[in-house]
Amino acid sequence: MSPLNLVVVSAGLSQPSSTRLLADRLAEATRQRLAEDRPVEVRVVELRDLAVDIAKNLVTGFPSAALREALEAVTEADGVIAVTPIFTASYSGLFKSFFDVIDNTALVGKPVLVAATGGTARHSLALDHALRPLFVYLRAIVVPTAVYAASEDWGTGGDARTDGLPTRIARASEELSDLILRRPAAPKQVEAVVPFEQQLAALRP
Repeated sequence: MSPLNLVVVSAGLSQPSSTRLLADRLAEATRQRLAEDRPVEVRVVELRDLAVDIAKNLVTGFPSAALREALEAVTEADGVIAVTPIFTASYSGLFKSFFDVIDNTALVGKPVLVAATGGTARHSLALDHALRPLFVYLRAIVVPTAVYAASEDWGTGGDARTDGLPTRIARASEELSDLILRRPAAPKQVEAVVPFEQQLAALRP
């Protein structure tokens, strides 16, 4: 049985970053759930490392080899976890630019878990007024639970609450895993065989 491909897109700008930390926790929870049924491979796309490539692609229309590899990974994934820091009540420019250069059919029907980090809990509204509409527009299947982690969520206070960060991570990863496992396998592309006579006729003036 071929392994499932889970791709994590992280738009954190610092290293290390709370965005990458949240991405890793979501990926591990999802991997553990999927591994109960299928082997799974996890690939992390760190947008910080592709910032210059993304900018050049926006200007020229041509991706670098590294960016093309990242775009293909997302396109071929069985499921995607997309995590961004929140700036000025919305996703980061780097995050948006990456999804601007991806093919607009790449995420059609693909399960996507959206998550974000920010300084205060009031920025969590960006999940529903910015991130979710973006992926709905790209015709992805967005899981019901979006995960937001504010600064206080990383301390013991966040873990102690009934609906603390660990609880939200577990619920979202469960929803993503269920969507991935129920998703029908993509049909194999079969190259059409053109009869020799038809090929020959096409060459005639």
